Amino acid sequence: MCVHMKKLGADRGYRGEHGEFLCDGLKLLEEAVRGGAEVTTVLTASHVEFPLPLETRLFYAERGIIDSVSPLTNAQDVLFTCKIPAQHDLTEIKGTFLLLDGVQDPGNVGAIVRTANAFGIKAVLLTGACADLYNPKTIRATMGAIFRQKVAKMAFGELAGLKESGARFIGAVPGGGQRSIQDINFNDAIIAIGSEGGGLSKEVLSLCGETATIPIAPECESLNAAAAAAIIMWEAASGARRRAVADSYG
Repeated sequence: MCVHMKKLGADRGYRGEHGEFLCDGLKLLEEAVRGGAEVTTVLTASHVEFPLPLETRLFYAERGIIDSVSPLTNAQDVLFTCKIPAQHDLTEIKGTFLLLDGVQDPGNVGAIVRTANAFGIKAVLLTGACADLYNPKTIRATMGAIFRQKVAKMAFGELAGLKESGARFIGAVPGGGQRSIQDINFNDAIIAIGSEGGGLSKEVLSLCGETATIPIAPECESLNAAAAAAIIMWEAASGARRRAVADSYG
């Protein structure tokens, strides 16, 4: 069991082969149970004070064993595994969606998923060479949002299919965008954010009917991907609230 958990934490291919991923922390376990995740195994050095699903296997271990199994620095007292959920079927774009194109840092991807959940983003889409959603570092950075936020991996062909079906793509670019994010209606749109190093790929940029820029100081070249995504999602949520208020007086 410990060997299996260790491999889940270290090997993306192994996670995909077995359809499971590794998480750490009592708070994250509570979020998983509350969110209805299929928690398969719990390995803990401390008492779990809330009920686990009946099918979950529970094992107690010394802290040294926890440390040897966890791939993370400063491992917590609890490790647990969950089944990877079925892929969400996205055929209709209603609301605001976020597309991450080649964002490779697990901490950034996890933070963006967490922020998306906070601002009511309908789904986060991953394409290109994005960090693995089920990397333990990504999972930790979501702070439990992984069990609440809809996330889907999509190949370029699937994105192109959404475009052909009428989806509106807006590309976030560091500078030279057609408009400021403050002037764009993000509702019923897919906002595409690229990696810090390369930005949006040519393929994804080709889907974007318009581009938008976050106004920043001219001496600053760009923002961290997670920071840029947070600003854009806040603006999208704020714009939706402003339109709702305006409609109520209309």
